[in-house]
Amino acid sequence: MAKSVSSFRCVECGWTSIRWVGRCGECQQWGTVLDVADQAGTARALRPVQISDARSARPITEVTTESVQHWPSGINEFDRVLGGGIVPGAAILLSGEPGVGKSTLLLEVAARAAATGQRVLYVSAEESVQQVRLRAERTNALVPTLFLAAETDLGTILGQIDAVQPQLLIVDSVQTVASSLSDGLAGQPSQVREVASTLIRVAKDRHLPVLLVGHVTKDGSIAGPRLLEHLVDVVCQFEGDRQTALRFVRALKNRFGPTDEVGCFEMTGDGIAEVPDPSGLFLSRGATGVSGTCVTVALEGRRALPVEVQALLVKSTGPQPRRVVNGVDPSRVAMILAVLERRAKLSGVGQLDVYISTVGGVRLNEPAADLAIAVAIASAMHDRPVPHDMAAYGEISLAGEVRPVTAGKLRGAEARRLGFNKILDAELGSVTAALERLRLAGPGTTAEQREQRVQNRERELDRAF
Repeated sequence: MAKSVSSFRCVECGWTSIRWVGRCGECQQWGTVLDVADQAGTARALRPVQISDARSARPITEVTTESVQHWPSGINEFDRVLGGGIVPGAAILLSGEPGVGKSTLLLEVAARAAATGQRVLYVSAEESVQQVRLRAERTNALVPTLFLAAETDLGTILGQIDAVQPQLLIVDSVQTVASSLSDGLAGQPSQVREVASTLIRVAKDRHLPVLLVGHVTKDGSIAGPRLLEHLVDVVCQFEGDRQTALRFVRALKNRFGPTDEVGCFEMTGDGIAEVPDPSGLFLSRGATGVSGTCVTVALEGRRALPVEVQALLVKSTGPQPRRVVNGVDPSRVAMILAVLERRAKLSGVGQLDVYISTVGGVRLNEPAADLAIAVAIASAMHDRPVPHDMAAYGEISLAGEVRPVTAGKLRGAEARRLGFNKILDAELGSVTAALERLRLAGPGTTAEQREQRVQNRERELDRAF
């Protein structure tokens, strides 16, 4: 008799293996390779179902379009990301790193919704009701119509839904809830799939909006099977650095609105507070001008935010000049330094220690900040401040050209609204023209001439005092 060989298959992509492995060799997902015998079910022949007239297929031209009704959650920044508010029957997944503030945000959403008279059920599968109560006292979220439950069993959660009859359901988190109908521990792909599909089915049948909290893995992706992201209607990502109080919520998937909106929040001692106008969070403007600073206009989704870039150049004390950056791409800074020395004739900039940073802990990953970085470096090198009412944005090529960037009109309109009347953009043509307009390039850029200007300025100060 032939010996039977056990086979294992990935539930995500179908990759097979003769032995169990923790990571799929095809889709590189962890914990998705299961025994084929566990996945096999009883094959049954399906019979056609009699279709009623109300559910019969109709020509697409006879289908009427109805606008999706949103009801506001009470937090304008969260409603902006969702496309206007929460849709009845929608399944919303909120993911983020541990400690970023997911539970705090959803507790605030639950309190705002309960304050309008709606019945809200907050199910915590990670904390006890006493712990949630302590956080609610700190954030002033004590509302009589907000019900708390600490449950990890899916059947018990469904019983709580029948007992409370909520108008909004929040489950924190979907990876910690287990179902008795599925084998395995909570958090495994089969359990996450069963729990998510059951809650989403309840949401669709009862027109009950469901907010689910999702854990993330080390690489930042949502833990569990990818099917979880396909089942839900909205996938939101909660981003932020633990060292700063600023938080961003962006939509990665939205069936009821756009996916290019960003909500800004700030973590405080009393909870989380929305920031409707975050323009001043990334600026450090003093009464007197300081050299080495320049303002750029970054784009977060469809929102334009002014960000100040700071540069500091000092004489190198070692054989290899240092390049220390914070908030910008180090490779782009190295490229900008090479372009400034070769194209803009800023001789000697490659032999100096260069320090580049952004204000407020924001990260600039787009090439639109190239021109502002170049202006800040030239300003620090000449010790000449940039005017307060000037902003710069544009991509710098290796040929020294300033290329246009996306949403240039939106950036310019936001800059002028905030009082930046002078704009440096792609209309200048080259980085040399931009520096010449600011008198940071052209004659007097050699090291000897810069040293002579410093000596002359010191003599003038000596005469004054």
